[in-house]
Amino acid sequence: MVRAAIAAAAAADPRDVPVGAVVFDAGGRELARAANAREALGDPTAHAEILALRRAAAVHGDGWRLEGATLAVTLEPCTMCAGALVAARVGKVVFGAWEPKTGAVGSLWDVVRDRRLNHRPEVRGGILERDCAALLDSFFRTQR
Repeated sequence: MVRAAIAAAAAADPRDVPVGAVVFDAGGRELARAANAREALGDPTAHAEILALRRAAAVHGDGWRLEGATLAVTLEPCTMCAGALVAARVGKVVFGAWEPKTGAVGSLWDVVRDRRLNHRPEVRGGILERDCAALLDSFFRTQR
């Protein structure tokens, strides 16, 4: 699943941080994929996770509720994306690289497992971590 997210990240606009996200239904069928597009769209909310969730909700049989779905993403989601995962009722989140500066599913915060929320997806991080981190390292090396 994270390999599919890596492929999505590789398709990102060269101006955008190469983060990719893919949503799979409970049977493992791909519903949607996206890459970061904040620069390309001029939209601060155009994170890969948000775009993939929007597209998945449009094709999913139960509207915005993505219960049983898995979101695979190359980088640990931020607070905005973690909140969207909870709101969409995603069942599982798997991600590659940890994000100690803004990560919200275990690093800096743990939004998705907050007991006060009505939904808490399962989380697995560090999947293909080196491959995912390499995408980011390469991008930021060219920015310096």
